[in-house]
Amino acid sequence: MDAAPLELALCSTFKDEPVLDCTIGGLLRDAARDYPGHDALIEGQMDGTAGRRWTFAQLLAEAETLAGALAARYARGERIAVWAPNVPEWVVLEYAVALAGLTLVTVNPAFQARELEYVLRHSRASGLFLVKEFRGNPMADIAAKVAGDLPDLREIVDLQDMASMPGDKTVPLPQVGTHDAAQIQFTSGTTGFPKGVLLSHRNLANNARLFVTTAQVAQDEPFLGLTPLFHTMGCSMAVLGALQVHAPYIPLLAFDPAAAVKLIAEEKVGCTICVPVMAQALIEAQKALGCDLSTLRVIGVGGAMVAPELARAVQDVLGARVLVAYGQTESSPLITSGRPDDRFEDISTTVGRPCLGCEVGIFDPITNQVVPVHVVGEVRSRSYATMLGYDNDPEATAETIDKNGWLLTGDLGTMDERGYVKITGRVKEMIIRGGENLFPAEIENVLMEHSDVAEAAIVGVPDAKWGEAVAAFIRPVAGAQMDAKSLTAHCRAQLSGPKCPAHWTQVESWPLTGSGKIQKFALRDQWVKGAAAN
Repeated sequence: MDAAPLELALCSTFKDEPVLDCTIGGLLRDAARDYPGHDALIEGQMDGTAGRRWTFAQLLAEAETLAGALAARYARGERIAVWAPNVPEWVVLEYAVALAGLTLVTVNPAFQARELEYVLRHSRASGLFLVKEFRGNPMADIAAKVAGDLPDLREIVDLQDMASMPGDKTVPLPQVGTHDAAQIQFTSGTTGFPKGVLLSHRNLANNARLFVTTAQVAQDEPFLGLTPLFHTMGCSMAVLGALQVHAPYIPLLAFDPAAAVKLIAEEKVGCTICVPVMAQALIEAQKALGCDLSTLRVIGVGGAMVAPELARAVQDVLGARVLVAYGQTESSPLITSGRPDDRFEDISTTVGRPCLGCEVGIFDPITNQVVPVHVVGEVRSRSYATMLGYDNDPEATAETIDKNGWLLTGDLGTMDERGYVKITGRVKEMIIRGGENLFPAEIENVLMEHSDVAEAAIVGVPDAKWGEAVAAFIRPVAGAQMDAKSLTAHCRAQLSGPKCPAHWTQVESWPLTGSGKIQKFALRDQWVKGAAAN
């Protein structure tokens, strides 16, 4: 019997699936006990072939050995940062840290010295596990450069040589609690500067399990990891989702559409998740290669709205259904998702319904009252998945989670009478480029350090490939002219590539609010009109 149509924009799925009191390490032990010989982890190589393999029994043994070494070197609750691309050792470390009662801090491998230093300092990381170099980024050299200024950081370890790490590996492992912090992932918070989001074992494990339940991922059905492991889409939804249906997880070192398509065919992959720009690249690669993708059933797509033509091409070219998703790190990350039997119109115009075990409402941000269906308001969620809080920042936590437990997303949207949500805009100014969250204040601070810049404003502008691109508006100091080449080099020396502006505009004055603040929406409108005229 269908539920009665909603009149107010408030929908709950609390009763649809139970929420489990579990830990990440406990789930791995369960899988190794029940399915010891099943593939658990398969290395995805850049030529589209599979490399090393671990069964669940082998993965647990390696993770427990490493966990013992960690427990001998770090006190329970200490923070261990991982700075690497999608190598299998990343996953082994994720499980080992969980088993040892420590907290994993995830770091983007594209980060430069300023960004790495920020994450390590604010997380108070005691250890840093890294690869020496990736895609030309000299990570070991950068880490050595910043380490001397970090009083909490005691050691730097080569992630691909962890077996040589000294320590008593016979130390007993602690009893880990379901509400203990498992990870810290950095996101925007409320000010535009990155904040450390504390996520528990219960947060991450349940959110991942309920995603694969919704996606109907079957036992032993390989799950291809295309999204970065430093993001919850990778290390939680994919890794921990696959674990809980006893399916092998296949991390691809870095996204390459041809390699991904070949791996899907070779390993008979049934499910993957990605952002829209990745899905489009997979489509183009499959058109060129014509691989047998008959096992691919579903592709979870998040990070941006799914255009109708993209959803149709995924079905027609890749032979898979699109499962749309919406969330943020503060919710572990999923808040809403599609369902495998969604109508095409819902796939291409909404972000689905509240995830299993989650309540979503659309609120008037002024009155804090739930609005009627089809009325725009702020999207808010309440569930087991809501973060423990921002690390060491109770004020920002209180601003983001209200006294009734509602997580204020800062996103604007509507809900229809069936509970399907549409995202219509953002209260925040965060830029989403290809599924990656970028924060204007961080980029503006770097630009303001350039001697020719008097003022800078960063906004997100429409981009056909990435969803949004970074646009910089610069007011030079008196007597100077904006030099885009010089400013780009300045940014690239301190920021990862996606944060560097793609578009540059010189201004002599700003559109201002009555209180003197720059009207960024007016700058965006100005840019869009200029692009249309050209």
